Amino acid sequence: MPTVVITGANRGIGLEFARQYAADGWRVIATCRSPEKAPAELTGADGVEVRALDVADFAGVAAFGKALADTPVDLFINNAGVYGTRDAQQFGAIDADAWMEVLKVNTIAPVKMVEALLPALQKADGAKVAILSSKVGSVADNGSGGNYAYRTSKSAVNMVGKNLALELGDIPVLLLHPGWVRTDMGGPNGLIDTQESVAGMRKVIDGAGPDQSGHFYDYAGKEIPW
Repeated sequence: MPTVVITGANRGIGLEFARQYAADGWRVIATCRSPEKAPAELTGADGVEVRALDVADFAGVAAFGKALADTPVDLFINNAGVYGTRDAQQFGAIDADAWMEVLKVNTIAPVKMVEALLPALQKADGAKVAILSSKVGSVADNGSGGNYAYRTSKSAVNMVGKNLALELGDIPVLLLHPGWVRTDMGGPNGLIDTQESVAGMRKVIDGAGPDQSGHFYDYAGKEIPW
């Protein structure tokens, strides 16, 4: 039974990742800040273990990794992320402290999670890492500006993923754009639902090898320019 660790698994895309992998017989270690508030769809699913984790609490992240050090982890999905207050990240009204919080969760936490889980990933045969990024982090694709905190956090996490790909060697690291998904973050006007997004990203993950490591793909497998 392969094992997947998913952060931010209590709703939206993270919840759908947990649902799909559990349905396919994986052991799912699903993390969220408040397991007591997680939906029954997650807490009651066969093969799913829900554990408390705030990815911005780096001491907690280290402890989480130590608890799994002897468990082979075949796949780590860094899904947890925040958008930040929209009004606080527009030119002329930038809230620097709020920006730093977005960077802490979206950019620094993925590195700390991989550091913590590396012993567990190294114990698995053919482990992989998938980091959810966003197309709005593409410098080449930016045609509208705005949303400084979220955009820069995703541009920066793309560099994080590239660095990790070079440093981890045999463990492929993927940067994934889930599409514009109908979730709390994406809003009701998203173009696709969580099922389509996650099913597509799973295909990209399943087919990834060393040649794809450090690259940025959308849920349909199309490479996105940096």
